[in-house]
Amino acid sequence: MTFFKFQILFTGLLLLCANAVSAQEHVESRGADDAKMAWWREAKFGMFVHWGVYAATGGEFRGEMPTNSAEWMMNKAKIPIADYKIENVDKFNPSQFDAKTFVGLAKQAGMKYLVITAKHHDGFAMFHSTCSPYNVVDATPFKRDVMKELAVECQKQSIRFGFYYSQCQDWHHPGGMGNNWDKTIKRVSFDEYVKEKAAPEIKQLLTEYGPISIFWWDTPRDMSKEAFESLHSSTNLQPGIITNDRLGKEHRGDHKTFERNIPRKGPVGADWEVCMPISGSWGYKKSDTKFKSIPTLIRNLVDIASKGGNYLLNVSPTGEGTLLPDATERLQAMGQWMKINSASIYGTTGSPFGKLDWGRCTKKAYAKGSTLYLHVFDWPEDGKLFVPGLNNEIEQAYLLDGWQALETSSTDGGVTVALPEEAPDEIASVVVVEVHGKLDITPVLPKPSKDGSLELLADMAYLHNNEGSEDLSLLEEKHGGDSYLSRWSDAEAWAEWSFTIDKPGTYEVSAEVSLKEKKTSFRFGLQGQLQSAEVESTGKLSKYTETSLGTIEIEKAGEHTLLIKPEKESWNPMNLKKIVLKAQ
Repeated sequence: MTFFKFQILFTGLLLLCANAVSAQEHVESRGADDAKMAWWREAKFGMFVHWGVYAATGGEFRGEMPTNSAEWMMNKAKIPIADYKIENVDKFNPSQFDAKTFVGLAKQAGMKYLVITAKHHDGFAMFHSTCSPYNVVDATPFKRDVMKELAVECQKQSIRFGFYYSQCQDWHHPGGMGNNWDKTIKRVSFDEYVKEKAAPEIKQLLTEYGPISIFWWDTPRDMSKEAFESLHSSTNLQPGIITNDRLGKEHRGDHKTFERNIPRKGPVGADWEVCMPISGSWGYKKSDTKFKSIPTLIRNLVDIASKGGNYLLNVSPTGEGTLLPDATERLQAMGQWMKINSASIYGTTGSPFGKLDWGRCTKKAYAKGSTLYLHVFDWPEDGKLFVPGLNNEIEQAYLLDGWQALETSSTDGGVTVALPEEAPDEIASVVVVEVHGKLDITPVLPKPSKDGSLELLADMAYLHNNEGSEDLSLLEEKHGGDSYLSRWSDAEAWAEWSFTIDKPGTYEVSAEVSLKEKKTSFRFGLQGQLQSAEVESTGKLSKYTETSLGTIEIEKAGEHTLLIKPEKESWNPMNLKKIVLKAQ
């Protein structure tokens, strides 16, 4: 063997070894992530707490109620730092706060973890900060470290504890971002703020408050590499800590965050969470009386679990340190439902089905089969619950409330479960179906709802985009909005949706689109029956409008495919959220 051939062989062996090590490191890393995330995936339900000195006035400033949530009052009312101290900091004295009672309510609701605002954008520390006197112990009449009290009580009651920290915005420190109204501030650099305040406070929170399971960053902004590293590195102080995706624009964290809105479809292959206030405002606001109903809250929890996510439900303590009766009542009602039905939430994974007309599904997989939890929102009047596409042998079926056995029958299209006349729970009754073997489910195409309308959403489309070209791709809106087809600059790329209908006839077709240019043209319709359509500008790509495209004739029941293809000569890029067919 020549030296040249030996060198090639030796180099090849080195590359193989390097690739093997890299693959092994990836497997070990993924295994570590799975181990770290195990309790969080099991938990499914947590309490978010927005509490700060703004609660002292209930978000009101000198007789006016600024827009947005209460914790934004300083920003929205352009309150100078000195006035904010007089009106809120100096008045903050929540004498009725009791950590044992507060944590006990979270536990009663069925929540497994609690995350609270240690510092929000106003820059005020709700703990005894050692690097800034602008904190709850040194600057308020209350003079108690509420973070310490909650940390101790959560540990006693076996509730995982976590901190929220606004790392970039700080309307008090001269180097923090966000305060552009108080002209008394003598500005310093953002890096100086991180060095003097943010990094030391984060380090303190992660070393002096016992075991911390979650660190919840907020409002990511561009920052220097040094600033990012000084913030991010502190999380290493708590082994196994879980972080979200809001530290920096390129930081993915351990889970994706959806704010206020539940995505229509959970992201594939990712841990994710929906944070949502129980009312309208995150922080306590006197004028906020729009509490979500008990059915909505319970069904939100079920809906999120059915898509594989966690529900972080926010509450807002008052200036006295207690929750309003409306919030307490709702948490207790959720707890009552969870006492009976928690097995259908804790430790489950997302539904193996598409859209279900009667409710949602969660599941647990085992070595020899699976358990399906069918959450029935709309109890069938005929007593027959149809589970479409399920082909497995059914071992047993029963109601989770009372364990009443139920009969099942299988057909080519799925499984029917015979139900009693009355639902055990008017909000969400759980039917348990245990199946043998690996799940065998035939996908069911979307079909019109009872009112004759059919929504074909962006993430239902098959994209003909040159093997994944970014000139037409599926993106997700920020904060939990709908997915949409984006970057559709390629006039050769096109999209199609498969669906099924029971009744032939005339259908009006509309599209929810956004378009920056003056107009764009495309063809739409069934294969072989395409017709032209033109859409006018919506002004910008972030503004969507539902536009009528025309009508199509569907001559027979069954499976069909709708296409949208650009008109090459007059095509301008557009975004598209959905196509709607409505029977005429």
